[in-house]
Amino acid sequence: MKVGLTKGDSPLVLAQPHGGIEIPSDIFSRLNPTGQAMADTDWHITRLYKGLFAQVTVVSTPIHRYVIDANRDPSGQSLYPGQYTTGLCPTTTFDDQLLYVKGQAPSLDEIANRQQQYHQPYHDVIRDQLERVHQRHGYAVLFDCHSIRSVVPCLFDGKLPDFNIGTNDGASCSQKITLGVETACASAPQYTHVSNGRFKGGWTTRHYGNPDAGYHAIQMELSQCNYMQETPPWHYDSTTAKNLRVVLKTILENCLLT
Repeated sequence: MKVGLTKGDSPLVLAQPHGGIEIPSDIFSRLNPTGQAMADTDWHITRLYKGLFAQVTVVSTPIHRYVIDANRDPSGQSLYPGQYTTGLCPTTTFDDQLLYVKGQAPSLDEIANRQQQYHQPYHDVIRDQLERVHQRHGYAVLFDCHSIRSVVPCLFDGKLPDFNIGTNDGASCSQKITLGVETACASAPQYTHVSNGRFKGGWTTRHYGNPDAGYHAIQMELSQCNYMQETPPWHYDSTTAKNLRVVLKTILENCLLT
């Protein structure tokens, strides 16, 4: 698998684990119509963030999350014990609908193979880029870019806030950076925001965040209603996206420590 990589010289690295739509044909043929629809994609996430910050590094995977979720613990351990969530190689949607034709879900051996083929290469690139910019600046900031439908009853009650900031309850990122992101969100009162609510940051945030060593990681989960049509065919809305990008630009600028 070829991992998407754009190198920049700033301390900021954008990770985009769920924007890919590639599903190998041997896996796609085993998905049922629900799985083949790929509804739980972080649609247009690369387009949304493109050009917002000069000299930013961007790491993305072309592989769809139904093949393997690049933001899950490779061991398969749940990030949200006691709450509904999808696994390393999901077999259900966010709405708890089956993805595979009966009897065609991946075996443990296949999951292990997918982890080595798709999950590991993505994280190898993230690690290398974080180390590179850390050596240059003395610190690195990993900003994990996500989006989701604003209403998903199986995952959360009611409507999701517009900006959902995750720092593993403050463990993955310095207070200064977190405050900078929160301030940027608060400066746009037309949007709502929350820190460490339903989404506290996935495996990427928790794995790489080590503020004491100069590695800061923060996840942003956006409500898709603010930049796209949340139902098929999931069109990008240039008008609403333009307004959202103004705030996202300030958010990224506020991620720097200097």
